[in-house]
Order: sequence, then structure tokens, then C-alpha cells
Amino acid sequence: MHKRLGSVAQALAIAGLFGILAQQASAQLISLKTVPVATGDQFLLFPSNNLGMGSVGIAVDDSVADPFVNPAKGVRIGEPYVFASPTFYSVSEEAGSAGTLSAGSLFKSSRVFGGGMVSLQQVNRGDQFTNWWWGRPDILPPNALSARAATNKYGFLTLGAVLPGDVAVGVSTFMADLNAVDGVEHLYANSSSIEQRGDLKDVRVGALKTFEGGRTLEGLVLFRRFHMQHDVTYVDWLPIDTITWVQDFDVRTEENLDVTDTWGVHLGYVQPIGSHGWRIGGTLTGNWKSHPKIPNYEIMNIPRDPGTSTAFDLGVGIAKISGPTTFGLDIVYEPASSDTWADAAGPVETVSGDTIRAGEKTIENAFSFSNAFVNVGVTHRIGPAALLFGLGIRSYDYHLDQWDHVEEDTRRQDEQWMEWVPSWGGRISLGELELRYSGRVTTGTGRPGVGGGGGWWGAPEALSADAGGNDILLAPTGALTLQDVRVMTHQISISIPIR
Repeated sequence: MHKRLGSVAQALAIAGLFGILAQQASAQLISLKTVPVATGDQFLLFPSNNLGMGSVGIAVDDSVADPFVNPAKGVRIGEPYVFASPTFYSVSEEAGSAGTLSAGSLFKSSRVFGGGMVSLQQVNRGDQFTNWWWGRPDILPPNALSARAATNKYGFLTLGAVLPGDVAVGVSTFMADLNAVDGVEHLYANSSSIEQRGDLKDVRVGALKTFEGGRTLEGLVLFRRFHMQHDVTYVDWLPIDTITWVQDFDVRTEENLDVTDTWGVHLGYVQPIGSHGWRIGGTLTGNWKSHPKIPNYEIMNIPRDPGTSTAFDLGVGIAKISGPTTFGLDIVYEPASSDTWADAAGPVETVSGDTIRAGEKTIENAFSFSNAFVNVGVTHRIGPAALLFGLGIRSYDYHLDQWDHVEEDTRRQDEQWMEWVPSWGGRISLGELELRYSGRVTTGTGRPGVGGGGGWWGAPEALSADAGGNDILLAPTGALTLQDVRVMTHQISISIPIR
């Protein structure tokens, strides 16, 4: 079934990417989106203790995942260990899947701590991207490998030290060599082939101060640069020859760049309350994004032009540790704004006869967001094992003001929706080996498309706006629609101490 997401053409969509890291352990990276995109867990690379309990992380420590988010938290590593963590996800309706194997090691001495990890990943494109002309060898070789799957490589390094005064500092770098980002193929619905290549660089510097009584204060600054190139091949069908009844075609290739720079800061504070196992914490996060290059997606009707975004997270968490049971609750409010625009490539005449000069704005879009997220989870230990259950609820709400200087028209639009993420998991210690499993399913999302657009050979009715490294900014050519899908994710991690 398709859901209507808006009645006005040219609605701008900003799909939040790399949201996995923000959901997994606090919100150092803030994701913006204006459509309920089914974001596959392509970037769920790091193991986690709390993934199965709703990914709570404000007042509940995650000793496994925290060193990957804030490098200073590597001070909480116990004894050195090696780990392996395979992760798999699939999108229903045969809309895509991926498998990832991560492996690495973390260590700590009296004053120094650190570690590293590498990941290999295969991203499988959804069957919905199979166009009817793919069987024609004069357009695209059948079963072309680039059309079916691609390989991505990731690397992570971290190093830190303990300073006098119970202060830990650390630095980390995360890099990715990307040949595919989940769902990008759906954004060019009428293309015959897409070649992707690009990279991601993420650098973080963090600090953690421990006070008497178990109180902690953390700080983090980060910079992330995402750069992708999409070489998109289109087949333009020519009119049928009425004498020979043969339909010819032209083949063209377009180059699209997708670039986003993100600066971020994060503060977090946690302290115990009383002597009955209660803890309370708070977080404050800010992200500033620059979008110098925006891809000219199939469903856009404006050129690639820049934009900027500003987003904040205000979070409060409480936790209760009572014997073998740990309970956690996170509540986060997310105000944000985003401004995008289209620049005229040459002189453009307005409906009233005025002229917009080259370089001046033809369209301006101003978004204001008011989002809220709630994560709740519980862990109960039974001897050497533990069971985890959790639920995440994400409420998205935004307002759009748009000024079209060519048509000399303005419009306003409001959208809201909710996403539900139940999760579960288990842990067990088998001698020196610790085995973890986490699973979750995301509902309330889908693969968006455009009603009334596209050619007769395949209107884009089930497109994805997930691009896995930054925010996607696109302006559809028709009213947005959504095909319901679910994202099912399974992660297994194994760790063995080094002695």
C-alpha cells in the first residue's frame, strides 16, 4: 500500500544518514529527514552491549560501543580483548540487504588505551531496481555485477591516555572506501546503470572526567567529510519508426557529486542518585552541516545547489540498577533548521517578466524541525547469561516555507510521522568467550517515490532516499508516495580476552 506524503510538487526531502551511530550511542551525529525513509543498517559496524535494550545510552554505560563513539571512553576497557562482529540486515519487499564482518581489538594499560577495527561489507541492491531493459546486451550486460552488489571497506583507529586528575583524553579516526550506499540506486529510477565511488573521513577528539561519587563529565568535538560520485547512465528512447516499427535509443551518462561537511560538539553528564542504584544523566549536542554539492537525482526538478543545516539534541536519561536487572530510559528533543536553494545557471525570466541573473536564487527552502525520541530498555542477568528487551519511538515533525522566485509564489507545508523500533537480544559467557546477539526491526518507514512522474516504462513508485554518509537534499517532481517496508537487523559479536 502507498501512503501520500504531501500534495505539493517540489517538496524538499532531507534524509538523515549515518543515523545508526546516533541511535546506537547518544547523538553525536544528528540525522535530519523529511520523509520516513527506510534506512538500512549499513553503518551499524560496531558491536554494542545496549543495542538489544533499545540502544539506551545516556545514563546507562555501554562499555563495548562507547570507545567507538567517544575515544576517551576507551579508559573503561577492562582487560585487552579481540572481537568479531558480523551484522546482517534486510529490507522487506526485496528492497535491499547487506552483510558486514567487523573484527578488531581494544587494549588498556595503566595509562594508555586504544585499539582498531576493520570491516568488509557487501551491499546487495533491491530487486525493485531491475528494469525491463536489463536483458538487452546492447544497453547493459545481463546480470552485471555492479548492478547486483558492491563491496565497501572501513577502518577505525583510536588512542588515548589517562592524565592526572582522573581525566582521560582520546582521539579516533574512522575511514571508509565506498563503492555503494544502500538505496542510492532507487533515487535514479529510470537509469540503466549507476556506478558509485567515494569515501568518508571522520575525526574525533574526546575527554572524560571522573569525579568522586561516580559522577562523570564528557566532551567531544568531531569533523566528518562525506564525498561520493554517482556516474548514472540513462537510456532515452526515441519515437518508434512507423515504417520499420523499430524503436531506437540514445545512451547518456551524467556525473553527480554528493558532498557534506559536518562539525559537531557533544557534552554529557551522569551522576548517581541516592544509594538505591538510580542514575541520571543529560546530553547536549550540536551539529553544523554544509552541503556544497547536492546530487541531481532523477526525481529532482532543480539543479545541484548548496545548503546548510543546524541541529541540536537535548537529552535526559535515567537508569536503575537493582541486583541482576538494569533499566534505562532516554528522552531526547531535537530542534533543527535547514536552508537550501537553487542558483540560476543563466538568466531566467519570471512569470511577471523580470529577470533572475545567473548565480541568483530561483528557489529557497527553509525547514524548521521539532523532533522527539524515546528509548527504553531492560536487561536481566540469569547466571552467566542475560536477556535484553527494548523499544525506540521516534517522532518527526517539521514545517517548510518555500519561495519560488521564478513562479513568484510561496507555500507552506507541515509533515509528521512516527517510527517504532522494538529490539531484543542476549548475552552469555562461555569461559573466556563472551557471545552477544542483538536484533531489531524498524517499522513506520518505507521506500519513497513520486506519484505522477517517470516514463511509461517504470514510474518511480518505490524509491529510497538513503545515501549513507550525509543528508540527501532532493526536490521531487510530483507528490511523494511511500511503499511500506520493514528493516530487520541481526548482529552477533564474539569477544575473547588477550592474556
